[in-house]
Amino acid sequence: MASKSTTPEPTGGFVPSNPLILQSDRSLLLEVHNPRFEAARAAISPFAELEKSPEHIHTYRISALSLWNAASTGLTAPGVVEALGEFAKFPLPSNVVADIQDLMGRWGRLRLIKIGKGMCLDADDPALLLEIARHKSVQPFWGKQISPRRVSIPLEFRGVIKQTLIGIGWPVEDIAGYSPGESLDLELKLDRFEIRDYQRDAAESFYLSGTERGGSGVIVLPCGAGKTIVGLAVMGRVKQSTLILTTSRTSVHQWQREIQDKTTIPESDVVEYLGDSRRLGPVTLATYQMLTHRPDRTEEFPNLKLFNAREWGLIIYDEVHTLPAPIFRVTAEVQARRRLGLTATLIREDGRETDVFTLIGPKRYDAPWRDLEQRGWIAQAVCVEVRCPVPRETRMAYATAENKARFRIASENPVKVGVTERILKNHPEAPSIVIGQYIEQLETISRKLGAPLMTGKTTQRERERLFEAFRRGEIPVLVLSKVGNFAIDLPDAEVLVQVSGTFGSRQEEAQRLGRILRPKADGRTAHFYTLVSHETEEEEFAHHRQLFLAEQGYTYTILDEEEV
Repeated sequence: MASKSTTPEPTGGFVPSNPLILQSDRSLLLEVHNPRFEAARAAISPFAELEKSPEHIHTYRISALSLWNAASTGLTAPGVVEALGEFAKFPLPSNVVADIQDLMGRWGRLRLIKIGKGMCLDADDPALLLEIARHKSVQPFWGKQISPRRVSIPLEFRGVIKQTLIGIGWPVEDIAGYSPGESLDLELKLDRFEIRDYQRDAAESFYLSGTERGGSGVIVLPCGAGKTIVGLAVMGRVKQSTLILTTSRTSVHQWQREIQDKTTIPESDVVEYLGDSRRLGPVTLATYQMLTHRPDRTEEFPNLKLFNAREWGLIIYDEVHTLPAPIFRVTAEVQARRRLGLTATLIREDGRETDVFTLIGPKRYDAPWRDLEQRGWIAQAVCVEVRCPVPRETRMAYATAENKARFRIASENPVKVGVTERILKNHPEAPSIVIGQYIEQLETISRKLGAPLMTGKTTQRERERLFEAFRRGEIPVLVLSKVGNFAIDLPDAEVLVQVSGTFGSRQEEAQRLGRILRPKADGRTAHFYTLVSHETEEEEFAHHRQLFLAEQGYTYTILDEEEV
């Protein structure tokens, strides 16, 4: 007698005109030229991660974390399966459907809840709690068994238990509530500015009317879409003492200006914890660099005490995808504070997305870039990759160099200087930014263009002067090092030329495009150029850099150097 097959049967029908193929390894193949491509991409982006985006077929993958983030925003397993089935060319593999149901079904089955002055882990099934208790990694954080479904968890382990449990495949919904922070007398000056509908929705998705299910999580919005306004809207709901952490002094000053312009908080109550001025106030602003500074590598980080220096009711992590490791560690210890992460992308090149999920909170709101572009909230953008030939002498140096040196040689290709000049001549009236990784290359470009160069050594006062002159149109071109990756408020910037970057960093590519996405007064299109040395490993890194933006619906036109 023939043995019975254990291979699951596919589900659904066969629609050859559809653009999507779901494979049994949870990968998704999406046909770019199919008429339904855009609709399919929008449908799967909330629960699938883009991996490859060549010209004809884009590859996505469904991961456990992508499904848990989707579940945390209210998306259900039937909803995911329905979206896949609507666009699938072939029947859905049953094993993947089962995986989706299983993984999304795990969200909410384990909850951290408050009991009296303590906290416990609550499971929906005694067998699940027993299964988890057998893991050695969990046992150091286990407290007293309260009931077959509940075990006490010491308050100091609130963060680390979530990290540990997601490591064994079980996400925890944290609804244990928050400590009341010091009250903050705050009103928004709504006669001075308008909160856009998506900004209001994002703030409410985080706050959730003050219920225990709100108060921690990440808001994902494109650069230029007003994440600072979302932060202010959340502050207006929480009305408690707030610690704001961000990437640079420039960003600190930007937050300070926005708070003073758009809220009723007295100027004296908004203070900077920077350099020699380490004061605290009802609203305190600091940089990640300041908090992670230490006099000696063998010492602790003295400024991390800021997290416990006041009864904060809210901690805002600006550009949360850049969070340094020491900040993760101390964040695990302050889980009783409300925590808001703001970012344009959840991608981390160090792979610590699960730590953002567990310690800051799950994704609460995500607005597709193209949707906001179509509504006019961010500028339309044209992305162009210019492939630059490598001169013979540079090619020889590249061919004989060690692996680590090859990327820099390709990045500093001297042909890029002339290409940059020609690009800017093609946009003679456009306020433009040139940005790169290597100072010597940028110094050469700065001299050629007669444009000021800003690097990490540029004083804060000089940075502010240059930014203001650019805003007024007195300086048409700025040349920036990596200091330009974050927190630059240049609303009129229209052209950006990227001459070099940090290997294959997807987050850096997104941040740099974001420098020119603020809507233009007359609706002009933004132009993003990335210069890549032809037939070098820089091409491969460039492809990886572009993945996130491809997921957002941007496509790169490829030009040869002579076509510019």
